[in-house]
Amino acid sequence: MKNIFQTEVTNEVIDRINKLTPTINQLWGKMNVSQMLAHCNITYEMVYDNTHPKPGNFMKFILKNLVKGKVVSEKPYPKSSQTAPQFIIKDEKEFAKEKQRLIDHINKTQKLGENHFDGKDSHSFGKLTKQEWNNMFYKHLDHHLNQFGV
Repeated sequence: MKNIFQTEVTNEVIDRINKLTPTINQLWGKMNVSQMLAHCNITYEMVYDNTHPKPGNFMKFILKNLVKGKVVSEKPYPKSSQTAPQFIIKDEKEFAKEKQRLIDHINKTQKLGENHFDGKDSHSFGKLTKQEWNNMFYKHLDHHLNQFGV
């Protein structure tokens, strides 16, 4: 899997994001492009903002034991896979705003670097290795950029 913490990979992902347009159609799934960008921003909001409630102990146990492996592994997500409720975007979003927010989040993450994330607690899964953080960040972005054919 590509390493999102490397400048070349970050630039490649941002180039793909810059190929998106407000009217581009998805190849699968229900979200439009603006909703997808907002959806991808949630991953970073859970890292950098305190706007999403953390799961309680029981839910965190479930997430660590049943979901974590799917999220942090190198195995790609299947098309139209189920989305966790906190990641579902139903309202309309502003394309340019969500796109810039996502690019800013990706750049911030790359500048902080993989060592910043190594052993850092995640919102839902507890401590993750730098490889697990990379897999979670890159795989999710790659999945949704492929969803829109870029």
